[in-house]
Amino acid sequence: MPRPPAALLLLLLATNGALALRICSFNIRSFGESKRENQKVMDIIVKVIKRCDIILLMEIKDSTNQICPTLMERLNGNSRATTYNCVISSRLGRNTYKEQYAFIYKEKLVTVKERYLYHDLQDGDTDVFSREPFVVWFQSPLTAVKDFVIVPLHTTPEASVKEIDELADVYRDVKRRWKTENFIFMGDFNAGCNYVPKKAWSSIRLRTDSQFVWLIGDEEDTTVRSSTDCAYDRIVLRGREMVNSVVPKSNSVFDFQKAYRLTEEEALEVSDHFPVEFKLQYSKDSTSRKRSFSYRRRTRARRF
Repeated sequence: MPRPPAALLLLLLATNGALALRICSFNIRSFGESKRENQKVMDIIVKVIKRCDIILLMEIKDSTNQICPTLMERLNGNSRATTYNCVISSRLGRNTYKEQYAFIYKEKLVTVKERYLYHDLQDGDTDVFSREPFVVWFQSPLTAVKDFVIVPLHTTPEASVKEIDELADVYRDVKRRWKTENFIFMGDFNAGCNYVPKKAWSSIRLRTDSQFVWLIGDEEDTTVRSSTDCAYDRIVLRGREMVNSVVPKSNSVFDFQKAYRLTEEEALEVSDHFPVEFKLQYSKDSTSRKRSFSYRRRTRARRF
């Protein structure tokens, strides 16, 4: 099916009140069959997903591969205005324990250009990742950044320092494969508290190289439990165009417990992590077309 014209996309965005592309990352703890069949929990998960234009989901543990089909049915229904799609990795893990990464995105705003599973087989540095990054290259016609790569990561807590550092090698591998300069690294890095102590940051290239820009700071709390205060979930950018396109003050932690008035117990049924997010600005040309298109619609309306 051909993509709708840009003016129609912009009208859709204006109707939804959106002024930028919201990109999110959410570790939905143990997202498997039992959670999939819990309607109350699924209602909240769907609400969280609908806030985002692209969302990374982690800790998917459904061996029947029904998470994406179930979410697509819940998200799309009979709607033609906003439709979602899903790309999901293979089941990843060293032993019998397996997880999947999934990206859910609004089809009218972005498309998937390329994807691949990072091959964790470097000489002298083999099998660093418990769950290798499922790298996806997105195209976005309306944002200032027209294409960008998202590299997801859910670390094993005890190996977080090494796995986060290894993302620098993933960056170089993607650069060898694809002609792109704009990168988003995000996920549950377990990048806080005892898993990444302060003294460990000096050995993490993603932190020591100033060209990697961290949007979620060490002082944030991305955990649901009131008894914890850790910045486990992170977003890191690379690329001048990407960094310059971030909407100021849009990088944040989404407290769905507060937003949806849940008790801590109810929130923990969904996850023990809060999503993290940021927004990308639309291009000036897109904004101008949006204003012109909206003005023409108002003019026509006054004639009737």
